[in-house]
Amino acid sequence: MSVSVDFGRTSSDYAKHRAGFPDAFFTRLEQDGVLRPGLRALDLGTGTGTIARGLARRGCEVTALDVSAPQLDAARQLARDEGLTVDFREGRAEDTGLPSASFDRVFAGQCWHWFDRAAAAREAFRVLRPGGRLIIAHFDWLALPGNVVEATETLMEDFSPRDLLPVDRYGHAVGIYPAWFLDVALAGFQAVTSFSFDSPTPYTHVGWRGRMRANARIGASLPPDAVARFEAALTALLAERFPHEPMSVPHRVFALVAERP
Repeated sequence: MSVSVDFGRTSSDYAKHRAGFPDAFFTRLEQDGVLRPGLRALDLGTGTGTIARGLARRGCEVTALDVSAPQLDAARQLARDEGLTVDFREGRAEDTGLPSASFDRVFAGQCWHWFDRAAAAREAFRVLRPGGRLIIAHFDWLALPGNVVEATETLMEDFSPRDLLPVDRYGHAVGIYPAWFLDVALAGFQAVTSFSFDSPTPYTHVGWRGRMRANARIGASLPPDAVARFEAALTALLAERFPHEPMSVPHRVFALVAERP
């Protein structure tokens, strides 16, 4: 048995409450020589555009794709609010319809596990220029004994069991993704490197509830009445066990960088 996931149902909460990649992620790429102004970048599975906007702020020419029209609408509004120029398009990571060898960088943030990974890796290889790089990145919360993530995930099991939607299995619950190394190697990428670092992120109770409504296992897959019941239970849990705000929620950044020869 499986469930259907539609992040378009959660676009408002996704845009407002789901923390995007921190500035330190982009700074690390700049320090490593992976990111600089003037690059032509493609952001696959852009969602509400957290990576696309980060690239545009740093002087890149950005095209961003997603399969969800509501997510793209939210992404366009967020970019307009910042005065940023991003070419948002509806499209699939596995078949972008974009010209071959036309990008310097291809990004996939928090989305590689939703793709046909082999097809997406081949497509990234095709649209990259020789010497271009694919960056697969994640920004995951960390469930540690007794923390709010562990308590929330335990509550989630009552409403949306993990085995019905095993979206976190590739990260091994620690935010590290070894399977992606094989994905890029099989597609022909070389000179593969990676990095990770922890980035605690503040959340209020309101923000954390919104973050859960934007989660694949809750707002993107459950019917509205079940989402409401979950939120009521989460509200009670936070008030009882984690009353102090804002909460510091541990997160980990992981990035794999691979070069197209």
